[in-house]
Amino acid sequence: MTLTVQPHRESVGLKTGQLYLDGQWVPGGGGDTWTHTHPATGEAVGEFAIATAGDVDAAVASARKAFDSGTWSNARAGVRIKLLHRYAELLREHAEELRAFQALDNSVPISFSSNIYATSVEAAADVFDHHAGWVDKLGGQTLPPYQGGDHLAMTFREPIGVVAAILPWNAPFLLYAQKIAPALAAGCTVVLKPSEYCTFTVLRMVELLIEAGLPAGTLNVVTGPGDPVGEALITHRDVDKVSFTGSRGVGRRIVEASAGTLKRVSLELGGKSPALIFADAPNVGLAAATTIGAVTMGLSGQACVANTRALVQREVYDEFLAAAQGMAAAVTYGDPFDPGVMSCPLINERQLERVLGYIEQGKQEARLVYGGERPGGDLADGNFVTPTIFADVANSATIAQEEIFGPVLSVVPFDTEEEAVRLANDTEYGLGASVFSADAQRAFRVSRKLRAGTIGVNGFQIEPHLPFGGFKQSGLGREGGESSIEAYTELKSVYMPLTDEMM
Repeated sequence: MTLTVQPHRESVGLKTGQLYLDGQWVPGGGGDTWTHTHPATGEAVGEFAIATAGDVDAAVASARKAFDSGTWSNARAGVRIKLLHRYAELLREHAEELRAFQALDNSVPISFSSNIYATSVEAAADVFDHHAGWVDKLGGQTLPPYQGGDHLAMTFREPIGVVAAILPWNAPFLLYAQKIAPALAAGCTVVLKPSEYCTFTVLRMVELLIEAGLPAGTLNVVTGPGDPVGEALITHRDVDKVSFTGSRGVGRRIVEASAGTLKRVSLELGGKSPALIFADAPNVGLAAATTIGAVTMGLSGQACVANTRALVQREVYDEFLAAAQGMAAAVTYGDPFDPGVMSCPLINERQLERVLGYIEQGKQEARLVYGGERPGGDLADGNFVTPTIFADVANSATIAQEEIFGPVLSVVPFDTEEEAVRLANDTEYGLGASVFSADAQRAFRVSRKLRAGTIGVNGFQIEPHLPFGGFKQSGLGREGGESSIEAYTELKSVYMPLTDEMM
């Protein structure tokens, strides 16, 4: 028997992909298309346009014209607030449909995107609702004269201009919202490039944004691979800011490309996040389930913030390993539309080979205690890898230092709190971390010492009003809350005499 998603494809009714330029859906200028292969089955599930450099020029020109005209950037706060709230409601109303598009795009199972908040449509809607609340609060300050005299010293917060928003494939709902919501709330215009591996989900979300009433030119969409589409966008001289989530290598290329015109840049570039499990954790089994679940369920470890390193105190090391193996054994794969399926395949064959290579490396560095195989049967045509657990891993090992982006957990033993903190910080990344301890003072103390952008205590969550981003090579800037508004605005200072006599 061979797994197939073709019946679901027909029920969702995917369209041939088009670009969205200056308020119109149009074919790509070159006529080239990308055929997307479903990662669970190897089937062709859709195709979309590959934008040309001319298409990118047209998209940026449309965004620039819309920004300069002030149709959106100067619209009354009440107009922008109502539209963003209306859009959030449309996302909620179409949640089931959007989850189906995602399952066809990247094979993330319906069960996961329905029940896990951070990867749900509900989370995206909440992000838009939250940022709608910032629209009428983008104020500056009126400051007293520093040297005396009769004048005003004022600051204003204004939209940064044309934004290039470049999305990854793994969590389209939240990551789309984290870029588009603050950009629109601030009054920017946007050129959006979705990942070639998750395009139709984003196109449908854009259709709903148009339905909500967004003016033409405010958001433009160009589709296709990073080369040539993303490259044309990040090097475009009329783009004021680039917001990117993805690999560290591409992030470095964006920084290089931004130097020519000094574009503002926000980058979220991955991680090797640790979970620190102390012997006094409230429930070691639950800590193990939470940690291995983040690595194996839903996205199969293809999440930048997943706790792929488990640092476990020796007193509970064996207990943790046993619980983690039990959880790994319960993970199910298959048709992403099946409510009993819990996890997805790797996104493409290139990533499959990469992860299998790391697993082979891990066998030379540590003790494989579970998984590390490709399932056969009706899953043989998909990019599936079973949950994989390595024990007795040295923190210096390749599998403990490099971002694998697959369902691979490295379990590292420690003895003392000081050692745990040292091991946790001994990485080039610093995106997230979790601390499991019943001692509130220890949990707080350790959280303050960890060099990471988001710390969870006895659990982990991403919330719309909290900044999200990383230390070190996990990126630049933050998304979420007030920080994201600052990232899409510029501060202007104005000096204004109140008499004819200049100061």
